[in-house]
Amino acid sequence: MSISTTGPVYLVDDDEAIVDAIVFLMEGYGYALTSFQCGHDFLANIDLSQAGCVILDARMPGLSGPEVHQALTQANSPLAVIFLTGHGDVPMAVDAFKNGAFDFFQKPVQGAALSSAIAKGLEYSHRQHWKLTHQQLINQLSTREKQIFELVIGGHTNKQMADQLCVAIRTIEVHRAKMMTKLRVANLAELVKLAPLLQLHSNQTESNS
Repeated sequence: MSISTTGPVYLVDDDEAIVDAIVFLMEGYGYALTSFQCGHDFLANIDLSQAGCVILDARMPGLSGPEVHQALTQANSPLAVIFLTGHGDVPMAVDAFKNGAFDFFQKPVQGAALSSAIAKGLEYSHRQHWKLTHQQLINQLSTREKQIFELVIGGHTNKQMADQLCVAIRTIEVHRAKMMTKLRVANLAELVKLAPLLQLHSNQTESNS
């Protein structure tokens, strides 16, 4: 899995002067920011399912930064969230940080520090997007396909799986092919990379039962 440090970068802040300053500052580091003056417009106009990075003002009219962050969390969005805070907003940002925000800065922010955080945030976001995408694919597997997934990564041959599951080898071959197709993997090496996600899915299923 190659991790990218590119992707859309958003800025949500109701202060036009700060928006202009940060947009200009980040252009010098190669980032073209898309800005919004309120959380509602931001949430209504972007694809929350895609990788990217958003810089959120902590305190805004309407939805606050933490409320926007909460909406992203509820949407299971992979976006990396960076908070910009005034001095009085630091406790609010710290709470958001504990709830999964990627980073936070006090105003005024240093360009190099923010640029570095954006690059790391995009990398993090792409990892989250990869995990979420493949977790959804695993969720679509049938119970038998999940069993075969577990056995394959456990090193079992088709014959061993057929014996253990009391089915014909041809049945194993069909289910294995369907499992690989659903997961969009071409070989065992790619399948093994998904093994931790299968374990996570199994743990979640057990805890919900």
